Amino acid sequence: MTRQQRPPWAMRLQAQREARHWNKCEMARQLIRAAGHDHGSVESLARQIRDWERGKHFPRDWTIAYATAFGIPKDELFGTAKPKCRDILETGLTTIDLIPYPPHQGPVAPELVMYFLEQLPGHYRADMWLGPRHLIPTVTTQAKLIKELAHAADTPVRRGLLGAGVAYAALLGWLYQDAGDLNRSGFWRALTLDMAHRSQDPQLISYALTNKAMLAIDVGEGRTVVDYAEAASNDKGKLCPKVRILALVHQAHGNSMLPVKNKDLVDRLLDQAAELVDQVDDEHPWGNACRRTPGYIDVQRATAYLRLGAYREAVALWDRILGTVPEAARRDNGVFWARQAGALASIPEPERVVQIASATAAIVEGTGSARLRQELRAIPRRATAWAGTAPGRELDEILSQFV
Repeated sequence: MTRQQRPPWAMRLQAQREARHWNKCEMARQLIRAAGHDHGSVESLARQIRDWERGKHFPRDWTIAYATAFGIPKDELFGTAKPKCRDILETGLTTIDLIPYPPHQGPVAPELVMYFLEQLPGHYRADMWLGPRHLIPTVTTQAKLIKELAHAADTPVRRGLLGAGVAYAALLGWLYQDAGDLNRSGFWRALTLDMAHRSQDPQLISYALTNKAMLAIDVGEGRTVVDYAEAASNDKGKLCPKVRILALVHQAHGNSMLPVKNKDLVDRLLDQAAELVDQVDDEHPWGNACRRTPGYIDVQRATAYLRLGAYREAVALWDRILGTVPEAARRDNGVFWARQAGALASIPEPERVVQIASATAAIVEGTGSARLRQELRAIPRRATAWAGTAPGRELDEILSQFV
């Protein structure tokens, strides 16, 4: 049976599995777990999955397990109901995943490289305003198209497309990380590094390594952050100032996460990065947070100070930073306010914490940022000294929706 002849439900099963980067054996393990009982060996079930995805048989006894494993209603997965927007966001799929179409044939125009690169600044701006939920489907479609075109293109167009692909994969890694899906973020971070090596561009390789370091921060692996950041700094003589800044900043964050705190080392690394900010003059459309974010180094320093326990210094920096951040950057503002509230909770200044938490909680629903939700959840852990007070109870009430 050809792809075009397969029933829609069979194509959906394959598309949903591949979107999660599960092989057939992993899909079998997920189905067994969802069913709650052992229904034969993983290997034999994997063979059935192959036949189901080819449309040879209908998985009559496994429909509920499939729906549970994917988190999608059974009638949508196996019937004709149109997938909801929420399901598209959660799976990272768009309708293009469900519609078979022929791969690109023929030569690839060099102008397509610039076409993709010119769209990146708009995606970055939209991310600041909207957060990940609205961008993931669009950027995923473009990233897949870039990958397909790179497969068909000859050198040097292929190298240019791989460079664009690095930027799009890195953006998707960030969007999924912000959405709280660290597994998919890890997939796109790994693809970023793979494409960077294929591009043979030292700037992109270093940038991809700092992206791996960024993910390791959220995973809580300080030593891994340091390792990736130091690897990103290996070839300083070939790196532009922007890439060196990213490596130094992540080195500082990694060191702030280690069991033995070294505030002097963190400050020295961030001071070195600060000296490079005015030298950033490249035309790369990626990695421009140091240009876009007012007080970029101060933001990094205040974030590191919170981990280091330098709460009053962190609050002083946040007070200065938050007077310069554009109002339109709702998600970033919310993250910064939540971090400020975390430092204030430790000093403590309960009234200010409650005020900030109340204003910030409303941003979560509008942006879908799991990172912001995580920052808010961390505040009560720093407010234990006044948990039983009236402000403490008010804080608990505000944040109860995020527990």
